[in-house]
Amino acid sequence: MSALGKKRIKTLDMVYIAMFAVIMAVCSWISIPAMVPFTLQTFGVFLAVGTLGGKRGSLAVLIYLLLGAVGLPVFSGFAGGLGYMMGSTGGYIIGFLLSALAMWTMERLLGKRKWVLALSMGLGLLVCYIFGTLWFMLVYTRNSGEIGLWTALVWCVFPFIIPDVIKIGLAFTVCRRLAGVIKADQA
Repeated sequence: MSALGKKRIKTLDMVYIAMFAVIMAVCSWISIPAMVPFTLQTFGVFLAVGTLGGKRGSLAVLIYLLLGAVGLPVFSGFAGGLGYMMGSTGGYIIGFLLSALAMWTMERLLGKRKWVLALSMGLGLLVCYIFGTLWFMLVYTRNSGEIGLWTALVWCVFPFIIPDVIKIGLAFTVCRRLAGVIKADQA
């Protein structure tokens, strides 16, 4: 491939990464308030990694988090900043990157078959739940007093399982439709 062709691919990769970081921000603004708000952020994460592949999708999630960390209002409720990320729900936000990395790892190990994508989305959600819940318990305990695992799960995980499974199904369907339009990376 010529140098011009490689440069064009890299430019297109940057455009896709930026586009999906913006899609995640828009998805976060679609929110139903709760202890941990119902948003479409996880849909955006699964869509980015499922459509772009592990490498580019994970970079899109990282860019999204960095935009939020510097204070741009890309999180739920048009929030942003490190203070927001360090709050009780910040573990779920940071968990988005861990989800993307888990999906990328499965892609690398098992390939890009449909069942791998579906399974990796489920694993990514589980990773986000685990990290986010442990973070929530730590921050809540520090700020408000001790909280048990069961209570944290009741507040932060159980109400979200069905909506998140629906988001996985929707993201999986959209990813499959976009597969021919946006070629996933090979790394």
